Amino acid sequence: MTEFYKNNPRFFIGVDCIIFGLNKGELSILLAKRQFEPEKGKWSLMGGFVKDGESVDDAAKRVLVELTGLENVYMEQVGAFGEVDRDPGERVVSVAYYALINFDEYDRLRVMEHNAQWISINDMPPLSFDHPQMIAKARELMRQKVSHEPIGFNLLPKLFTLTQLQSLHETILGETVDKRNFRKRISDMDCIEKTDQIDKTGSRRGAALYKFNDRIYKRDPKFKI
Repeated sequence: MTEFYKNNPRFFIGVDCIIFGLNKGELSILLAKRQFEPEKGKWSLMGGFVKDGESVDDAAKRVLVELTGLENVYMEQVGAFGEVDRDPGERVVSVAYYALINFDEYDRLRVMEHNAQWISINDMPPLSFDHPQMIAKARELMRQKVSHEPIGFNLLPKLFTLTQLQSLHETILGETVDKRNFRKRISDMDCIEKTDQIDKTGSRRGAALYKFNDRIYKRDPKFKI
């Protein structure tokens, strides 16, 4: 058995994290300019290598904590990327993950220490390696889930307006949603509760604030927007 492993090639295993946040109403991704070769100076996703005694999932969680200070956030594996020439430095197979975080909760000091910045998905710069493909696949997974699972609430503040919720869904789906039908579907779901609080940042009259009730959703996990 030992000889079997010795006679086969060994590769580096890495993880890349696609960290989404809602910055000033725009869906954005945390990116940083690489400080070393290969691809020095190019914009890149945040990532690292899997350490000894560490699972791939745990490696991705570690990278997320190191960058944002956040634990127990929504994270999903996007897939493995293993083209032979994807990394000009060495043969590296990378497993990509996407995470959805609340913009009000991450550790800004840690982000600054990593020289990372929030970049709107509508203004993405050229990226190193196969990171554009990773992001494209992550966005497709989000589109498939956002209307049938309550993943979008991970990006919103605890209290939100229906306009904010609709805008988020339109951004993820990449298409306009009919306001009347959208609000009717919201009213049919017990897990989205109207509060007695008002957001007056947009107008004098203000807009009602809502919250997502995870307890009710887990009791009756039906969701469709």
